[in-house]
Amino acid sequence: MSTATGLKTTTVPRPGTTVGRLDSPLADRIRRTERGYTGVEADAEWAAEIRRLAEARDAVILAHNYQLPEIQDIAHHVGDSLALSRIAAAAEQSTIVFCGVHFMAETAKILAPDKTVLIPDEAAGCSLADSITAEQLAEWKSEHPDAVVVSYVNTTAAVKELTDICCTSSNAVDVVESIDPGREVLFLPDQFLGAHVRRKTGRENVLVWAGECHVHAAINGDQLTAKSAEHPGAELFVHPECGCATSALHLADEGAVPADMVKILSTGGMVEAARASGAREVLVATEVGMIHQLRKAAPEIDFLPVNADASCPYMKMITPAALLRALVEGADEVHVDPATAAAARGSVERMIAIGNPGSGE
Repeated sequence: MSTATGLKTTTVPRPGTTVGRLDSPLADRIRRTERGYTGVEADAEWAAEIRRLAEARDAVILAHNYQLPEIQDIAHHVGDSLALSRIAAAAEQSTIVFCGVHFMAETAKILAPDKTVLIPDEAAGCSLADSITAEQLAEWKSEHPDAVVVSYVNTTAAVKELTDICCTSSNAVDVVESIDPGREVLFLPDQFLGAHVRRKTGRENVLVWAGECHVHAAINGDQLTAKSAEHPGAELFVHPECGCATSALHLADEGAVPADMVKILSTGGMVEAARASGAREVLVATEVGMIHQLRKAAPEIDFLPVNADASCPYMKMITPAALLRALVEGADEVHVDPATAAAARGSVERMIAIGNPGSGE
């Protein structure tokens, strides 16, 4: 086959081959700053170059719902982290460019061990995933040797390695209910999702790790109550990681908001609910990047963030310049130790075997 424009190899890449640096007229504009990669605007020239480079590198671009709108719009697929990881595993392309935070790219590598997985900026971490280490989990397990460990997919590969069953926010309740009611459960790392699981299952033997996503934790009940008062009749879409999830249910219990208008949803569930909603207004309690996908799914609805400042700085590190750099340089590649990946894959597969994990976290 003839050489693709810009390639420094002699053939169009095939799965399993290695591609070196690619030429791009925009590459010299990329600058590294304290806040990440910058210097490139998301204009038509950039979009055309991203598409060209992705084809040259035999890459599929995946973007999480919390990414910048321009990153979502250029991606081949947009969704939740688990849904995107499953797309990665099934993709024909040999390279996965995961526009999200580091644990998400790790999960893609776990499910697609033979593919090259790139994250546009390896410094894009996650406060929730960082709230428990493998060492902390090992110690917690030693204190409860007969317990079943249930880990949210928003965890590192090393934590998944020590996990019995993973879960998403869509199926966390189902996963816990599948466990013998006499067995103690260690649920981690998100305390708000854990509280939701305890509330829905009624199980007192679910022990919850005190971790949180700092962005979701900052979306509080006072904000939700005030927004609901300002927008009577609006539906509420609330992610269970939010600090206001309990307040949302309290509003329903008090009759301040009709119970059928309060929906505790994963981000994928929010997209599905938006398409089915007949509401004029929806208040959204999650990271503000989600609003872009909701407006695309149901442009006739006015989607309003409960907290307009709920923006994840790690998600926003995946800039147009960072994505361009990833495709030009083949950076930053994500590696997971094979033994760790195999054990972690088992915890994910056991979750899937229990039932449909929904569309992600």
